[in-house]
Amino acid sequence: MSEANPILRPGRNCWRVARAARARVLVDADIYFRSLDAALEQARRSVLILGWDFDASIRLRGDDPRCPTLGERLRALVEQRPELEIRILIWSVAAFHAPGAPLPLLLGAEWEDHPRVQLRLDTRHPFYASHHAKVVCVDDSIAFVGGIDLTVLRWDTPDHPLESPHRISQRDGKPYGPVHDVQMAVDGDAARAVADFVRERWARVIGETVAPAGGDAWPEQLAADFSDVDVGIARTLAPYDGRDGIHEGAIMIHDALRAAKTLIVIEAQYVTSRSIARVLKRHLRHPDGPEILMVVRDTFVSKLEEIVMGQAQNWLVGMLRRNDPHGRFQAFYRAVSAGDGRECTVNVHSKAVMIDDVFLRVGSSNLNRRSLGLDTECDLAIEARSAAHREAVAAVRNGLIAEHLGATPQEVEAAYARDGSMLAAVRSITGRTSSLRPLPRRPISAALGLLTAIADPAGPFDPIGFLLGRRKSWRSAVR
Repeated sequence: MSEANPILRPGRNCWRVARAARARVLVDADIYFRSLDAALEQARRSVLILGWDFDASIRLRGDDPRCPTLGERLRALVEQRPELEIRILIWSVAAFHAPGAPLPLLLGAEWEDHPRVQLRLDTRHPFYASHHAKVVCVDDSIAFVGGIDLTVLRWDTPDHPLESPHRISQRDGKPYGPVHDVQMAVDGDAARAVADFVRERWARVIGETVAPAGGDAWPEQLAADFSDVDVGIARTLAPYDGRDGIHEGAIMIHDALRAAKTLIVIEAQYVTSRSIARVLKRHLRHPDGPEILMVVRDTFVSKLEEIVMGQAQNWLVGMLRRNDPHGRFQAFYRAVSAGDGRECTVNVHSKAVMIDDVFLRVGSSNLNRRSLGLDTECDLAIEARSAAHREAVAAVRNGLIAEHLGATPQEVEAAYARDGSMLAAVRSITGRTSSLRPLPRRPISAALGLLTAIADPAGPFDPIGFLLGRRKSWRSAVR
């Protein structure tokens, strides 16, 4: 990772590298939704939304029952602003598979009944693929990219209390447990590039060309983590309709992991990719390789998810533990307690990777097979090229770890500096209502390989290619 040998390389592992005057990592949905609400207030010409799911019944200020629903908010905006157009593109199968309310996606809703509001379903993807990118662009001047859909069961605050009167699903009125996620906001040329990605997808699916917009919707109260920084935009699109696939996200994360020197921190809903596992294994077996700290989920929302994704993740973690002769790896889950003996695990839904103090990736891609080769994804990455940017990467990393430990970023920074080991630092910060605990060891089914091939495919269904042993191009690029 140097000026002469950068990680981000347009045409190989990212689509574009574009400058942002401001970039901010938004940790958990409370600050993301509030920031989005403030950006929408500045919207004048265009709101573009891509999502895996969408539910207009949510409130962007989730702790304020007086706040209008998202649908009411969007409808009011178009009525107030005669030039504003709102376009929303959601995965077609979300109505049957995702947690949001299905009927409004299928039949429409009253708030959508306006000539400058379009909510459409994305059907142009291979069998069993999903549109998984989660993107919002306001006037091409600010783009939000990450793991958080505008839907139910996403809102939470960084303290993730065991119980919250505001953590209630607007769909059915039922409470849900703590959920952790990450989004990134960028402006400038980076935001315009992300908007170009959304317009390109809209044109491919809907057949409508959308003109670029302009403005400045960055919320005044939103402080930036990074100033004047280059941002890489990586896409994942499966081959479809005679078009070749695009696998920049997979190649980028492999290139970045291989370049690690001292520390890899991964937060992910799923880590199951065996090609990722091979890169991490090589690091662990090398006497001077980096430490690897992984934060994942320990509980799953369905039995099928637990059987397939949970077991695949347990296999990967077990394999890395067996190949860690120097004690530089640990996988954790997050637990929160109420101080009276009650506790629960946090649903880690984020897709963030931090390497040394020079690389940060936030996006929609999990480190599983389908995110790397089948689903439609969008990821943003920053490669630090100045002392200020390296300090910002380290600050984001320390802040995320501090949140999991119920500590302050300064405590994490001091413990890391003292011990020279992030794993030792995590072990030394104890006795909090929030903690990181080693992922338990669990048995693995003998049928795991078959289950993974069916439920977590690495690409579109290709029986002839499977029989002939054909490999996808991105796999060849990362070997």
